[in-house]
Amino acid sequence: MSAVLRPDAPRLAPMTEGDLDAVLAIETAIYPFPWTRGNFLDSLAAGYSCWLFVSDAALLGYAVIMFAVDEAHLLNLSIAREAQRRGHGAQLLAAVEDSAHGHGAQSMLLEVRPSNMAGRALYAKAGYQQVGLRRGYYPAALGREDALVLARKL
Repeated sequence: MSAVLRPDAPRLAPMTEGDLDAVLAIETAIYPFPWTRGNFLDSLAAGYSCWLFVSDAALLGYAVIMFAVDEAHLLNLSIAREAQRRGHGAQLLAAVEDSAHGHGAQSMLLEVRPSNMAGRALYAKAGYQQVGLRRGYYPAALGREDALVLARKL
C-alpha cells in the first residue's frame, strides 16, 4: 500500500519587493487594467498588509489590505488564472479576513466592478452586501466603469 502525499494547504506569506515580478506576471495576465509595479511598491512602502497566497512554492494569488481605525479596506485580491475556479479565491478571502480581524478590524470594505461576475459571486457568498457606488471608478475599454462598494462585518 502506498502512502498518498497531500500537497501543503495554501497559506499566507508576507509580500516583499522581491516578489513583485511574480505578482505582476499574474496581475498583467488577468486584468486588462492591471496595477503597476508602482502601485504595489506604494502599498508596501505605506505599510499596507500585503500578502501572497502560496502552496508548494507556487504563487496562487495575493491580496493587499489597508487599515483605518477598526475597518479593513481590501484593495486587491487576485488569483492566478491557472489556479482559478478551485476555491482559492474563497480561501484567500477567508484568510485575509482572519488576518484583518486579528489586526482589530471589525468590518471589511471593498470595491468590485459590476462586470466582474466571478468576483461579485465570491463576495456575495462570503456575506458582502452593497453599501455604495463609486461612479467612474475603474478605467474601462470605453471610458470608465463604476465600482460597487461592498462591506461585511468580520
